[in-house]
Amino acid sequence: MTKVIIAGAAGRMGRRIGFMVNEHPGLEVAAGFEKSDSPDIGRDMGELGGYGTVNIAVADGLDSVIDRGDVIIDFTFHEATMQIARRAAEKNRAMVIGTTGLSPENLEELRQLTAHFPCVQAPNMAVGVNVLFKLAAKVAGILGNDYDMEIVEAHHRMKKDAPSGTAMKLGEVMAEAVGRDINDVGVFARHGIIGERSDREIGLQTIRAGDIVGEHTVYFAGAGERLELTHRAHSRDNFARGASLAAAWVVDQPNGLYTMFDVLGLQDL
Repeated sequence: MTKVIIAGAAGRMGRRIGFMVNEHPGLEVAAGFEKSDSPDIGRDMGELGGYGTVNIAVADGLDSVIDRGDVIIDFTFHEATMQIARRAAEKNRAMVIGTTGLSPENLEELRQLTAHFPCVQAPNMAVGVNVLFKLAAKVAGILGNDYDMEIVEAHHRMKKDAPSGTAMKLGEVMAEAVGRDINDVGVFARHGIIGERSDREIGLQTIRAGDIVGEHTVYFAGAGERLELTHRAHSRDNFARGASLAAAWVVDQPNGLYTMFDVLGLQDL
């Protein structure tokens, strides 16, 4: 049985991750932790997550629980994630990282750190979203430069980063499919007299409102027609379930950095 440590255990995602880990036949909730000022430190993780009393209290920080588990699941904040990854490298603990907002510098450091532990890192752990990544890249490659490409994403009002990591990944794979770099052609805001749209740009537009869990729509617009691909998340359980799959998979892998494509067998599709 693989023992799981949950970062941000009392948060919205942490609670659902705990629930899904508890449901997985090959996983066991071993520990969870929060930042030192959390009012939930000391509370029972099972009671927080809705899966019954498990007599595992939310701990104050990682150091007190890092030796209790085989893999750490982290959906917190980019600064905290990198601190956790450094400790995972020191302890050779596997990780699953679903945190968004990681900078190119963060990702480069993570690549270096994972020489010392196996890690699955993805901007979105949902199975359907990872299929969407593949579909969007395939369609972009087929339609090529004759179609304008746009991405619109919507999330709840509490989300801290924009565009979402999922939207950025969509932009990256679509740009790559037509020989572009999203860092050169991404357009993240439009306002005022902006002139005609260029042929090479890819728009990434953001909506933040209410309690929207997560929606992503990709538009391929040509002369006289439009193709749309949409994924809508109805609950956080999709992300938590994917993280559980990744946790069960990664503990048996050599040190290195992996994606959900590896976990789901989509890498060569």
